[in-house]
Amino acid sequence: MSETNTVVAGSVVTLHYKLTLDDGQVVDSSEGNEPLAYLHGSNSLVPGLESALGGKAVDEEFEVTVSAAEGYGDRIDDAIQEVPRSAFPDDADLQPGIQFQATDQDDNPIMGTIEAADDKTVKVDFNHPLAGKNLNFAIEIVGVRPATTEEVEHGHAHGEGGHQH
Repeated sequence: MSETNTVVAGSVVTLHYKLTLDDGQVVDSSEGNEPLAYLHGSNSLVPGLESALGGKAVDEEFEVTVSAAEGYGDRIDDAIQEVPRSAFPDDADLQPGIQFQATDQDDNPIMGTIEAADDKTVKVDFNHPLAGKNLNFAIEIVGVRPATTEEVEHGHAHGEGGHQH
């Protein structure tokens, strides 16, 4: 097995995947789409999956369960907050289950999911929707190549399945 066919830091990996939860619910999949391309070692995947991919080779197919701690983290009770209704636009749809993007105190984007709303407050869960859940991946590695200098500098894959500039 040559190193150019093996997943190591600094390689661009192209893969097909299917992500399911413990109850069998399919959360995401590349089926019917182009494979996902990422720069290995750039922390662009959840840590447990990136770790499991290290050392694998082209044409390998495997399944891995990533614990919540190595995925999107454990659920944090303090991430569920009561927000004043006035913080939302008057015409906002505030039904339970609606997801929206907001910014934290440092102006970083965060996602919130509405749990409940009344005239005065909106109960929002700022945990990642997959926090506290095991992530079950079925992976097929379809390509591995050395990253270009530009990809390493930018911290992500370019081209098909990666980020286009």
